[in-house]
Amino acid sequence: MIALPPSIRVFERGWLSSNNVLLIDDACAALVDTGYASHAAQTVALVRHALGARPLDLIVNTHLHSDHCGGNAQLQAMWPCSTLIPSTEADAVRDWDETRLTFSATGQSCERFAFSGTIAPGTRLTLGALDWDVLGAPGHDPHSLMLYCADQRLLISADALWENGFGVIFPELEGESGFAEQQAVLELIGTLDVKTVIPGHGSPFSNVQAALDRALSRVAWLRADPSRNAKNALKVLIVFKLLDARTMSFETLLRMLDEASVMRAAATMLTPRSAWPTLLRELVEGLSGENGPLQFDGEHISARAA
Repeated sequence: MIALPPSIRVFERGWLSSNNVLLIDDACAALVDTGYASHAAQTVALVRHALGARPLDLIVNTHLHSDHCGGNAQLQAMWPCSTLIPSTEADAVRDWDETRLTFSATGQSCERFAFSGTIAPGTRLTLGALDWDVLGAPGHDPHSLMLYCADQRLLISADALWENGFGVIFPELEGESGFAEQQAVLELIGTLDVKTVIPGHGSPFSNVQAALDRALSRVAWLRADPSRNAKNALKVLIVFKLLDARTMSFETLLRMLDEASVMRAAATMLTPRSAWPTLLRELVEGLSGENGPLQFDGEHISARAA
């Protein structure tokens, strides 16, 4: 069990919803990241149980993928809390441009929410009676941020570093640079005095150098053959969609390759469009093997019961 400061509580949510980090002091009760949209009611319940009669004062989003901001709207409806988002996403949220926000591009959804302010690299926040520096963390997402508390040697890393890897490098699927940025973020973390990492998914961990070594090795492996990133992205997005929908037909999932631009880009990197049915079938069958997350009967795909 990793010891955290008493003002911090982590709700470890699994792989559909990102972890929620609740930070409480006399002035403010703040939540970093709010989980997936279909789990929003559970997020509200977790926060309400933790706070009792006290309201939630602030939401901070490290980035705006649907598994990190999907609870924003319901939390805002429950409490009149302020919300801080990455500054470079302000226009997209203000206009609610679901293409720029990547929801439609990845086959996801998110209830519309508002924001009251922005944060950017160089911002300093006081949360849980601790001072946090906001650091840029492009790679997985060009707008992503991390929070670093030097006094506690503590890093809230979002999807920039997990104990075993990091989030899909989405920019590379759309012809933008992402591998170099991901490597630079990992190298930045390596320069910090970090004892404990609270990742976006998975348990908090303290074996930071080992995690960095694994992550750097994975970046090198992906850069050596970008099709590996494309294949991994498709597998992740397929599983992510099924964890939410629970079941869908093969044909419906095949149509998503055309409708969701990130999935389409990944499939295009791997094979001509005429071969997409074969590609998708191979991926789904691979994910449906022994101990795999899916079940497949040839026509319908389901998430395996936990």
